[in-house]
Amino acid sequence: MSESFEVRVVWPADAAQKLPPDAAFSRNNWLGAPGKAEVFGSSPVVFGGEPRGYNPEELMALSLSQCHMLTYLAIAAKRSIAVLHYEDHATAHLGKNAEGRMQMVEVVLRPKVTVAKGTSVEDAQALHARAHTACFMANSVNFTVRNEPETVEK
Repeated sequence: MSESFEVRVVWPADAAQKLPPDAAFSRNNWLGAPGKAEVFGSSPVVFGGEPRGYNPEELMALSLSQCHMLTYLAIAAKRSIAVLHYEDHATAHLGKNAEGRMQMVEVVLRPKVTVAKGTSVEDAQALHARAHTACFMANSVNFTVRNEPETVEK
């Protein structure tokens, strides 16, 4: 199976933005894909960006979190596990790799899954390991993606 996905990044986001060589040039941009709403992007504040814009580090963490969730839900559906709610509070960590270059060094996913009363919490919890192994995005990165899942029954 081979699929392609098109995205678009547009900079500057505003004609009034400061441009290089000004040291305070704007990092603000628009992110999008055909037929979808645009998303405001920037760099992290520590690198001169605006806090209201999604930055690449957040988008990386969101991509891994969403992929894990969608994979988990697909496996749960095949196993007839009744998932009522799924929420993740992931954290991405930047650091230096072995060559001394900055990179993402770890993303920690903390999914909290609520299953229907009478569902095996243990079975639902075990699906996270399978979802991690099958997640396309986690399989595509060269850093640790760790899961700290919680499953509750309602």
